[in-house]
Amino acid sequence: MSLLETIGLAALRRIDPETAHGVAIRALKTGLVPLPGPVTSGRLRTTLAGLDLLNPVGLAAGFDKNADALGPLSRAGFGFVEVGATTPRPQPGNPRPRLFRLTEDRAAINRFGFNNQGMEAMAEKLAHRPKDAVIGLNLGANKDSADRAEDFARVLAHCGRHLDFATVNVSSPNTEKLRDLQGAAALSALLAGVMEARAWLSRPIPVFLKIAPDLTAAELSEIADVARASGVDAIIATNTTLDRDGLHSAHRGEKGGLSGAPLFEKSTRVLAQLSHLTEGRIPLIGVGGIASAEQAYQKIRAGASAVQLYTALVYHGLSLVPQIALGLDALLARDGFANVADAVGTGRADWL
Repeated sequence: MSLLETIGLAALRRIDPETAHGVAIRALKTGLVPLPGPVTSGRLRTTLAGLDLLNPVGLAAGFDKNADALGPLSRAGFGFVEVGATTPRPQPGNPRPRLFRLTEDRAAINRFGFNNQGMEAMAEKLAHRPKDAVIGLNLGANKDSADRAEDFARVLAHCGRHLDFATVNVSSPNTEKLRDLQGAAALSALLAGVMEARAWLSRPIPVFLKIAPDLTAAELSEIADVARASGVDAIIATNTTLDRDGLHSAHRGEKGGLSGAPLFEKSTRVLAQLSHLTEGRIPLIGVGGIASAEQAYQKIRAGASAVQLYTALVYHGLSLVPQIALGLDALLARDGFANVADAVGTGRADWL
């Protein structure tokens, strides 16, 4: 981490977290943040659901909700970038404050509630996206929608021509009853609508499914079955958790989804279970608590073909991205893997 980044992060931590996040996005847009450009090697290059990635380290949805910094983020060392979540109509989300730092726990709690500018604004920005990056969109539903399942298909139909992949997000805890769509019947119907919308695109793209970490073994098994039957191209494991076990920070009692370091073990166990249930036939993306190359490597060995970061960037800055990618390359070399794909699932048994 450079001195400039250290000073910048310290300054941001002195202001309201949501305001600080907005400042960080503006700093990216204005070129104030040093960016490394592409980070890759023969070991790091990989394929995810047909997408060619320079490296397997991605940006999770939520960091750039409205695709305001796509250009800079595509030069930050990520192998792929996911923006959103986006709903058909703009919505303000839940009242502020709705984002809380849990510094002692290296974590965050948010209850944003899909605040975004809507699919019309998103499509306009995506139309001018960098063409040499892998960019996806997290699909969401309006809080007051009469048919939330249809909302996902509508956003894909409207924005899909500008995307490399799309993610069905039924796992946010901050829109009331949204997680109910993870049930087998509801999820099957929702995915059928999304796949139908994809079929009408001039260039069909991979569709990912993002799941919660707070699922029972039976629920996880159902989701694996539905994902296989629906033709989902990858599963993202996992979104934020409602658990609060072991937290120490003053904001530990706030409502919303918990992300960051406390989520690492739980989300990795869900990832490994899902890898076992799908027998490695559906690519998995590991998310939750990654803050080092070693933790990214653990996710991959637990069954992930790629990983995503978010909360750790709050504490370590964007320099963490190339640090993790290059560190992962070194770990693969240490253990004799010619390519990251060869390491996927090799340590799954340790998490079951």
